Amino acid sequence: IRINSLSKETGCEILGKAEFMNPGGSVKDRAALFVVEDAERKGLIKPGGTVVEGTAGNTGIGLAHVCRAKGYKCVIYMPNTQSQEKIDLLRMLGADVRPVPAVPFENPDNYNHQAKRFAESLSNAVWTNQFDNPANRQAHIETTGPEIWAQTNGKVDGFTCATGTGGTFAGTTRFLKEASEGRVKSFVADPPGSVIYSYVKSPGKELQRQGSSITEGIGQGRITANLQPDVDLIDDALSIPDSQTIAMLYRLLDEDGIYLGASSALNVAAAYEMAKILGPGKTIVTMMCDGAYRYQSRLFSRKWLESKGLVSAIPAHLQKYIVLE
Repeated sequence: IRINSLSKETGCEILGKAEFMNPGGSVKDRAALFVVEDAERKGLIKPGGTVVEGTAGNTGIGLAHVCRAKGYKCVIYMPNTQSQEKIDLLRMLGADVRPVPAVPFENPDNYNHQAKRFAESLSNAVWTNQFDNPANRQAHIETTGPEIWAQTNGKVDGFTCATGTGGTFAGTTRFLKEASEGRVKSFVADPPGSVIYSYVKSPGKELQRQGSSITEGIGQGRITANLQPDVDLIDDALSIPDSQTIAMLYRLLDEDGIYLGASSALNVAAAYEMAKILGPGKTIVTMMCDGAYRYQSRLFSRKWLESKGLVSAIPAHLQKYIVLE
């Protein structure tokens, strides 16, 4: 999708890949299919088995769709900070959802570690390990990257998105760098509370994090196995504060009629910044990971926005869209 308002303002072609159009409503459908089919090829799961994952939501939703189609049980561990819309949808799709306290990865009770232990306690079960399973990254080397290259007729100059597992950013970057013989620039976008920006800027010497973010499913406290092979391909990093993310989310709704979740709005904000850095005449691509439907009880709630100190970040003429209490 061409983002007309930002393209006109910057003199660039700013394009968003509409991943909310996938069956499960997000970019994570790609990784979900690849990690399950990888487990099947390796004989790690047989008919009637159980797929277990730790996820902030969207990978779980993708896995729930895949498990329904393939006849597997699906068990999802997730931080209890995630939106109720995601939890409800997972249950509607037949998943066994287990919200657990949100603790750092280093803590043995982190949702990923709990998922791993539970899968190991069952027979005919697999923990799909989205953060460190290279089948996640492979999904984007084989599908996302080639699609962007084909859809832009090879005219893409820049790619940017945030990273959670690292699969989308790393796999797409790897393909586009190889297809363009290194011409495409790749900027990683990072929310507050994540270490990726400091890691890239240092370079590789620091893993500093400050603050926290309203975004879900992006940001990271470490360099995952999906991201590690392609760290050297990153040209730059952009730190996008929540105030910029929420302002972009409301601007896109008002000026372009595009209804995106916060991580997608952060990605578009990063594409906007990248366009200003690279200059007019360039084609910049980012990922519209999912829509706002999964977060609307927060993103359009005055009470919630006030609790995050974000109402003032939304321009006065756009506050008419804050329609929930």
